Amino acid sequence: MALSYNSQRIILMKSTAKETGVQGRIVNLASTAHRRSDGKGFDLNKLNNESKYNAFSAYSHSKLANILHANELSRRFQEEGCDLTANSLHPGIIGTNIVRYITTNSVLASIFSLVKPFVKDIPQGAATTCYVALHPDTKRVSGKYFAGCNEATPTSVARDAELAKRLWAFSEELVENRSK
Repeated sequence: MALSYNSQRIILMKSTAKETGVQGRIVNLASTAHRRSDGKGFDLNKLNNESKYNAFSAYSHSKLANILHANELSRRFQEEGCDLTANSLHPGIIGTNIVRYITTNSVLASIFSLVKPFVKDIPQGAATTCYVALHPDTKRVSGKYFAGCNEATPTSVARDAELAKRLWAFSEELVENRSK
């Protein structure tokens, strides 16, 4: 079986951390939107079911998956004793150029004008990512979820170690089947 691109990168990160003594950090971008995924709709057997597709649910499930992935990756790193960490975070609602597509719809444009004062600019939105990736206070911190440059508590579903393991196995199976 050929290694996936991500597997190759993790192997490289492990060897680099070992050779240089510099800790490697993986940061998964998640979202507070993971809270809309209660785990019931996150059925691995029906993950690609187009008949039940809903964009908002899919987004929430994907952000839950990002947290679960970081947690399982962290567990594996700790088990191996390698000098890598994996965490996830919510960057906040950021005013990027994607808004130009939203404002073509008058209803969404009205909603956006109401929330605009609470939207972060790009440097503010990058702050938590930079904090988790670079700050000395997060050295050796792994398997955690952050928001607003602080450790935060994700939902119980996002902390479900068994679900994280099942998602990992499911992902490996998908990648293996795609490479055949």
